[in-house]
Amino acid sequence: MKGTIFCISGPSGVGKGTIVKELMRLDPELAISVSCTTRDPRPGEQDGVHYFFITHEEFLRKLGRGEFLEYDEHFGNYYGTLKDYVTMLADQDKLVILEIDVVGAFKAKEYYGASRKVVNIFIKPPSLEVLEERLQKRGSETEWQLEERRKRVKFEYGQADKFDYIVLNDEVPRATQEILGIIEREKNK
Repeated sequence: MKGTIFCISGPSGVGKGTIVKELMRLDPELAISVSCTTRDPRPGEQDGVHYFFITHEEFLRKLGRGEFLEYDEHFGNYYGTLKDYVTMLADQDKLVILEIDVVGAFKAKEYYGASRKVVNIFIKPPSLEVLEERLQKRGSETEWQLEERRKRVKFEYGQADKFDYIVLNDEVPRATQEILGIIEREKNK
């Protein structure tokens, strides 16, 4: 069904971003929702492509007006998904991909209710040890941030059985193909 929203969720370091990039490369029908953030762009990131980079003040104004489908705060920066942006893509009969945290996936399903099909897909690492290695290799977090992410993993794993699908990311190409299969099945329902 066109206009379906697919939430790709899972713990930090599980490979959500890599899988989403591969999905976008392989299926031109997909449209990715661009989230807002108050953090500074990383090298190579472009406004409106990777994120909408906005100030804390602008984020708080949008939050006060109820413009976010979901939002969260990590390490002093806000991240949020704009309701109007997701709805606009879905209203164009696109298959919308949200790379989103676990709580955000539940909020998307709750917000759209019966008015729009939302499919939640949890990405799982082969093991917690592999996840830890991936987080360490990224080298983008302080030890305190890594510890906070480790704590969050326990919560996220506890939510996995509430998702529509669980996909093991043991190899990006295989996991991506599995998700493309899910999208094809859901599109044809």
